[in-house]
Amino acid sequence: MDIKITDSIKYIGTNDYDLDLFESQYIVPNGMAYNSYLILDEKSAVMAAADKRKIDEWLSALEKELAGEKPYYLVLQHLEPDHTGAVKAFCDKYPEAILVMGETAKRMFPQFAAVDNEIVTVKDGESLSLGSHTLKFTASPMVHWPEVMMCYEESEKVLFSADAFGKFGTLDTDEDWACEARRYYFNIVGKYGQQVQALLGKLADCPIEIICPLHGPILSENLDYYLGLYKTWSAYEPESEGTFVAVASIHGHTLEAAEYFAEQLKALGEPKVAFSEVPREDQAECVEDAFRYPKTVLFACSYDAGLFPPMEELLMHLRDKTYRNRKVALVQNGSWAPSAGRVMKSYLDNMQNIEYIGDLITIKTSLTEENKAQLKALAEAVHNA
Repeated sequence: MDIKITDSIKYIGTNDYDLDLFESQYIVPNGMAYNSYLILDEKSAVMAAADKRKIDEWLSALEKELAGEKPYYLVLQHLEPDHTGAVKAFCDKYPEAILVMGETAKRMFPQFAAVDNEIVTVKDGESLSLGSHTLKFTASPMVHWPEVMMCYEESEKVLFSADAFGKFGTLDTDEDWACEARRYYFNIVGKYGQQVQALLGKLADCPIEIICPLHGPILSENLDYYLGLYKTWSAYEPESEGTFVAVASIHGHTLEAAEYFAEQLKALGEPKVAFSEVPREDQAECVEDAFRYPKTVLFACSYDAGLFPPMEELLMHLRDKTYRNRKVALVQNGSWAPSAGRVMKSYLDNMQNIEYIGDLITIKTSLTEENKAQLKALAEAVHNA
């Protein structure tokens, strides 16, 4: 794949068109990219390996760019298997290459590969000279694993950002960056907003001209836009005006109520109404929208004296990603002993800075004129919140 970074920094990553589930849970309709880079210098450095699914393709790309030379270093910023699955094959091919990683990574590394190559550890703030290039290491714990080290190449002002600033999809996918980067961020990195904020603070004084992530496109233009989104996302602030309406309906009555509510909200001029029928939707998309907008309205059925499982799954995801700083309204449906609202509230009450809009609305099986009046009033309250 012919991707130009600089004259001395080469792209040697691979596209995985056959992958349908990233990390065995995230739907990736456009596959995934496993990015890897080669810095050509007196001591050439390979920046990350590749997934085991792409060992031969990756080694072939590396060999082509080396043009008969041998790599001096393999820098491992992050040990997750999609970036280290090819390390053993690399070490078998280049037994004299030195592996570079953080101290935490060195302790964890035997879990991922058994090799005989020399390992050199680096600490936060330390530098490694390759010749005309110098790598400065920045410890980035829990963005999104504890061993992550980002690298800043000083001469060409390139940030090798590990999994940060990544997105779903292969590199030749023609799509807006933010949509799949947002879904990627909130579902993979999103729990660790505080750590991302700390990292952005460390990088504030670095004049970055290119960002080379381990997934997704190389970023070299309008970097303030990407950095700005990461600041917003990691601060748990809403990105867009509007309301996310999520509904988990069994026989269609709750869906009818949610659709009626959404129509009322749109009629009031709400800037955006993002609507998801949760049982039919990719949960990662729902998580993305819940974080994107400042207001969320949840419609759900009671089930087994509790909550209809698809909605409970969504709330579990939101809890685990530390959902916070949002305004929420609740609507429940139950034919004889409504329980959905109680369970939804039990999740939300344990999240930070959740403000409820209006009172819990209860529907008993089918939508009534009284319910319509309640939903119309709720739409006005949500719109004005």
